[in-house]
Amino acid sequence: MPRRLGELEDAVMTRVWQWNRPVTVREVLEDLQKDRSIAYTTVMTVMDNLHQKGWVRREVDGRAYRYTSVSTRAAYSAALMNEAWSTSDNPAAALVAFFGMMSAEQREALQDAMRVVRRDDDTEDSAPVADVPDVDAPDADVADADADADVPDTELPGEGAKPPGR
Repeated sequence: MPRRLGELEDAVMTRVWQWNRPVTVREVLEDLQKDRSIAYTTVMTVMDNLHQKGWVRREVDGRAYRYTSVSTRAAYSAALMNEAWSTSDNPAAALVAFFGMMSAEQREALQDAMRVVRRDDDTEDSAPVADVPDVDAPDADVADADADADVPDTELPGEGAKPPGR
């Protein structure tokens, strides 16, 4: 499980993810300074820490480094959600509570995602994905959901599915 990024780490990674190209400390600094007063050395330290934790890779470009993300924000978010779900003593109840917090747009996105997973599953001729209840249906019964269904590990920086820095 990846450790949740700190506020400044998240601010830096947000830029690296959004720009989706190699970035320098100076570029990140200049963008961060639009919202806050921050020193070059602070941003440099945060980016070095992110490199040490395996969130970014870097290569020398003249006298500076260019940093590139090794994962996506989506993979990071998915790993956080998976960890929270899998550590529950009642995963089905945790999912029901989570679905209950979702907006209509989020539930629609979930249903779209499940269609993609099912389509990919059919293409690979593998075992079918456990049925996910229609979260918009008032009588959705999650008691029948397979709480022990395998949830694929999300590749993150570091060794395989292990979190960065461990």
